[in-house]
Amino acid sequence: MDAASRAKRQAIELRGIGVSAGVVTGGVFRWNTEVELVAECDLDVSEVDGELRRFEEALDRTREQIHAIQQQVTDVIGVEGSQIFDAHILVVDDPVLTEEVRDRVRRELQNVECILNRVADRYVQAMEAVDDDYLRDRAGDIRDVTRRILRNLSGDAGQAPVHNASSSIVVAPDLLPSETASLHLQSFLGIVTDLGSRTSHAAIMAQAMEIPAVVGLHDVTSQVRPDDQLLIDGSQGIVIINPTPEQVEALLSRERQRREHQARLTDLRDKPAETRDAYSIQLSANIEQASEVDGLLKHGAQGVGLFRSEYLFLAADTLPDEELQTQTYSAIAERLDPDPFVIRTLDLGGDKLAKMINTQAEINPFMGWRAIRFCLDHPVLFKTQLRAILRASVHRNVRIMYPMVSNAHEVVRTNRLLEETKNELAAEGIPFNPDIEVGVMIEVPSAALTAELLVPHVRFFSLGTNDLVQYTLAVDRVNERVAHLYEPTHPAILKLIKMSIDIGHRNGIWISVCGEMAGNPMLALLLLGLGVDELSVSPPAVPLVKHVIRNVRYGDVESLAEAALRSECGDEVLTLCRDLVARTAPEVLDLL
Repeated sequence: MDAASRAKRQAIELRGIGVSAGVVTGGVFRWNTEVELVAECDLDVSEVDGELRRFEEALDRTREQIHAIQQQVTDVIGVEGSQIFDAHILVVDDPVLTEEVRDRVRRELQNVECILNRVADRYVQAMEAVDDDYLRDRAGDIRDVTRRILRNLSGDAGQAPVHNASSSIVVAPDLLPSETASLHLQSFLGIVTDLGSRTSHAAIMAQAMEIPAVVGLHDVTSQVRPDDQLLIDGSQGIVIINPTPEQVEALLSRERQRREHQARLTDLRDKPAETRDAYSIQLSANIEQASEVDGLLKHGAQGVGLFRSEYLFLAADTLPDEELQTQTYSAIAERLDPDPFVIRTLDLGGDKLAKMINTQAEINPFMGWRAIRFCLDHPVLFKTQLRAILRASVHRNVRIMYPMVSNAHEVVRTNRLLEETKNELAAEGIPFNPDIEVGVMIEVPSAALTAELLVPHVRFFSLGTNDLVQYTLAVDRVNERVAHLYEPTHPAILKLIKMSIDIGHRNGIWISVCGEMAGNPMLALLLLGLGVDELSVSPPAVPLVKHVIRNVRYGDVESLAEAALRSECGDEVLTLCRDLVARTAPEVLDLL
């Protein structure tokens, strides 16, 4: 379709769910999500061993590809964003599924592609039929991995790189996680899909990778033509097919205003996070690599409230030794000094370290053998990290924090191990800070409910609201069927937060929040009113959070918190938060 023909076609405006901010305009690239027909052929008995070797080679290639994608995604958006691919590795290594394929190839004497496709389809159908949200969500992982194995069996590497990716917007029925990663690596302008929600894998990854995206459009794939031009607004969820020049200018103008607002926020870099009536709070950053220190300093964060040490363990094929960890922690501490540097000890499970230590996969590692549980069962590995953190603590701003604590006994055991490590270093004449501050993550409901039992053993609490919400409400936030129940403003969550704050303050305990609630400007004001001492957010979120804090009075946020604690539902609380921002910093609402 030439420009004249396209001009005759009226602009079509569609409304979906804006999941990743930004306004872009470009051509259409249809992402092929169709699975090619799988050929069936009979085997001779003499061909079975060769067919099974093909299967093993395809599994090895698939495993390597998933690890490579996960590492690439980790480098771009961090460890937490790449955890989507953990389930894919579990599928490749699932002995039940793979052994059934091998057994049926031997018995039925048919090619492995045919057998794999049948077995995977049966698993997918069974999981989608079960009244269990977690299992239904795993069906998509099986589809993604099966498609990759089939392509490796056929020698097909998948969709070839697109030469005009930098001027194209992807249009697809839906996108699987590995496909979204591929889109980023090819530098597409944006993404629009028929399906999806704010918490879908595609949405989470697009936002983290800063690719403008609109999902949940229902029939965009049937409406667009190959030669159409698209205009998308990832903030408002607008997609316009063949927009008029006026429509393009209107949305681009709005995007320029949004960026101008953001640019003005840079003036706040060296100003404190304090209310109009001079009530101060510490505003720090969550990071996982030394390279992020430049960003947090540029955005005006006051130290690091959460250093995710897991990246060191995932960035190589071998466990990081004491020297590497010490150098990494020390370099960051020195750059931040005198601002605090809180290092969270290893928050991984055996599933992530399977290449380095002999462990078995778990069905649901997020609620299993991970974090402090895993570390206490591997004292040699754990003490290596403790030694490194203590050695880095010669910079007196270093603090240590234990993740996923569920009871006081775990803290006692961990502190005992820390004291043993201190004694060993002292005996070796290696300097460290003997009074290093120790804290715990409050992210398991049992920790919040027994906070009084934790306070004798620690100096600070850090509320990990992401997991606290999931575990309290029994909601997997990346499961589209229940994502609407993931509600940080739920009365139960607010009560647990307030309980932890009050118990901590009565006992002289410093209270930080390092989850996504802290980085949401509306909810940050609520947390401030509830009484937290520190908010730790992603570096880019610092200016906006600081801006809303500097535009309110402390009495306003106290009243907000009091009203929120009286509310009966999360939506009512969210409305109260939005109303306060609308009264005090209305321009912020355009940036959210």
